[in-house]
Formats: sequence, structure tokens, C-alpha cells
Amino acid sequence: MSHIGKCFCGAVELEVTGSPEAMGYCHCRSCRSWSGGPVNAFSLWKPEAVRITAGAEHVATFQKTELSQRKYCSKCGGHLMNNHPPLGLVDVYAATIPTLTFTPGVHVNYAETVLPMRDGLPKLKDFPAEFGGSGEEIPE
Repeated sequence: MSHIGKCFCGAVELEVTGSPEAMGYCHCRSCRSWSGGPVNAFSLWKPEAVRITAGAEHVATFQKTELSQRKYCSKCGGHLMNNHPPLGLVDVYAATIPTLTFTPGVHVNYAETVLPMRDGLPKLKDFPAEFGGSGEEIPE
């Protein structure tokens, strides 16, 4: 199974294949600032499951930290994905791939939330332990 996504203007097209490794919400300040929203919906994929199928010449990168290489369209500024080299995963923003059924399983960096969400999902203080975080859950 594959899904096609595009940037805001449509100049860049990407394809994800298979199923994401995980889906959820990130509440960290960086994701909020980058997305322009109070929370960022993520879908994590193995790098080989994600490819740019059109407009690669318009893909630009902004890297603020070693953890994240944020990819966007240089024509419209539309956000595409976030490479996480230390984790070996790519976050393709859920809004970028409209045919993907978004099924969140976790909230990360919930200690930084500005939009409390009572949905019964696990709320992690930071990241899961396997990704270098504490793995500590905090209450809704």
C-alpha cells in the first residue's frame, strides 16, 4: 500500500509505502513553532519507505539540532517531512499525506503541551526510552 502527498503548492510530491512504524502527537516547542500549531501530528517511517517522486529540486532543509532535518518546499514553504537520523526514522507530517488513516498511539513531549488532550492515549514526558528519552508517562 502506498500514499501520495504533496506540499502546499503541489510542486513537490512524495510517496510513502507500507505502514508507518508509529503515529502520534508531538507537543514540543520546536514542533509547535515549526508547524504553527499547538501540536504536531506525526507518522514515522523507515527511510526506505519514503521517496520524493516529483519536485526534488524544490526540497529545502532546515536543521536546528542534530535530531531533526526539517524538509519543506522552497517554492511555497509547505512542510513535508522531518528526517531523524539518530532514530533512523522519517516523520512525514500526517497532514501531508491525506489518504493515510491517522491512528495515533502516543503523545510525546507532553510535559511541554499547551493543548491538553484527554484521549486516553499514553502521554510521555519526553520520548520513549528506546529513543533516548525517559519513557516516563505523565497523567492526562
